[in-house]
Amino acid sequence: MDKKAKLIIGLGNPGIRYEHTKHNVGFRVIDALYEELCKRDSQPRPTHTSICNALVIQTTWHDTSIILAKPMTYMNNSGAAVAALARRFEIPLTELCIVYDDVHLDIGVLRMRRKGSDGGQKGMKSIIHHLGTTEFPRLRIGIGEPIGALVDYVLTEFSEDEEIEITHTIDRALEAIETFVTDDILTVMNKFNSRGSS
Repeated sequence: MDKKAKLIIGLGNPGIRYEHTKHNVGFRVIDALYEELCKRDSQPRPTHTSICNALVIQTTWHDTSIILAKPMTYMNNSGAAVAALARRFEIPLTELCIVYDDVHLDIGVLRMRRKGSDGGQKGMKSIIHHLGTTEFPRLRIGIGEPIGALVDYVLTEFSEDEEIEITHTIDRALEAIETFVTDDILTVMNKFNSRGSS
């Protein structure tokens, strides 16, 4: 039986100004995943297309259809693109995974969840509004507690030491997403929901 297609969406803000900010960790995971898939696959590199106000890559991984996406709506309006993509590709919400930054987790911590509130994250608030439910998988990536104003904090870049930590965290996020594709969300939660998981 064919595996169900997976829709993996990373949150962030488009444009060079925001490229390396803490708020763009979701985008960085999608970019890193794309590069990893290109290295593993002998086929031509899949091309980016613009669909539903998002940059989209369609490919296969472990014999599963994969759609990678980065909404180009800016973080606070991510929900419109996410809902449109889920409808366009007819993806059940159980096969959707949103990847995003979370100030409530220390840098280096991953948390996979089946459902939950937005936790004050504006992109997730928009997604929950547009999907009309909190019941969809999400991979939270810790960026640490704010120092000063929240908006200013998430739009700053990581320090040199933090960048080393977040690079390792992104590598583990790719492993978590691969497990989401090949196995199930419970396996992901058991394996990756702690600092230093391998």
